[in-house]
Amino acid sequence: MTQTPQVPQDQFELAEVRNFRDVGGLPTVDGRRVREGRLFRSGHLAHATEADAAFLGGLGLHTVFDFRNAADIKLEGPDVALPGVRNVNIPLTDPADGAEFWAMVRDGQLDQLRVTLGDGKAAARMSETYRHIITTRTEDHSRVLHSLAEDSVPALMHCAAGKDRAGLSIAVTLLAVGVERDAIEADYLKSNEPHRRYKIRRSDNSAVGMSPEVMELLSPLFGAHSDYLAAAFETIEQTWGSTEKYLADGLGLAPATRERLRDRLLTD
Repeated sequence: MTQTPQVPQDQFELAEVRNFRDVGGLPTVDGRRVREGRLFRSGHLAHATEADAAFLGGLGLHTVFDFRNAADIKLEGPDVALPGVRNVNIPLTDPADGAEFWAMVRDGQLDQLRVTLGDGKAAARMSETYRHIITTRTEDHSRVLHSLAEDSVPALMHCAAGKDRAGLSIAVTLLAVGVERDAIEADYLKSNEPHRRYKIRRSDNSAVGMSPEVMELLSPLFGAHSDYLAAAFETIEQTWGSTEKYLADGLGLAPATRERLRDRLLTD
């Protein structure tokens, strides 16, 4: 039987799970902090090694929230099974959303990539995606938060890279318990650290492969940028008028539910 590595969570480097971290320690506006060992985030778990799975299995997780869609899972594979852990799949993008676009990212020629992604178009697409998820996935984010308030902690949230769909879901959760905006952004931007970044794959169908220019064109799609998160926060303000109205009216969080969330996720 594989032993769970006796290594602190912030020092153990997962071999085949990117962008893993505990969001514990982040400060709230009322002077509390997110409790360590309660809320984790990462990229997908499909390629986790035996040692990776042993480490994750030793975290005491109740639920893994997988925000990938069917196309993602077909490409990368299903998550490895963690004994005793509930896996909940909540696709935060539609199955066909952007299928042609992502085929172009994998297969496209340089001229096509320049036209589609150049001159700020890639970054604009990402900001619009964040806005779209905020306004169209309120039911899904509400489901996650109500689940956390009831019985799903400790929890791990992930998508493919652990940056966008998981990043937004983590951000929304942290907003709900009153974490400072600057702290939410700082945690989000950690996804840019080289060892955390998603491994970009280009197919053999494209002669230009991963040339420096292609890497530059693709970079906005695979990086965490403060402008993307700002677009999400701006959308909340524009659509609901305030974060409090978003949480109460958009996500249907009653005061008692938010208090249970704080009890489960924050220090005393």
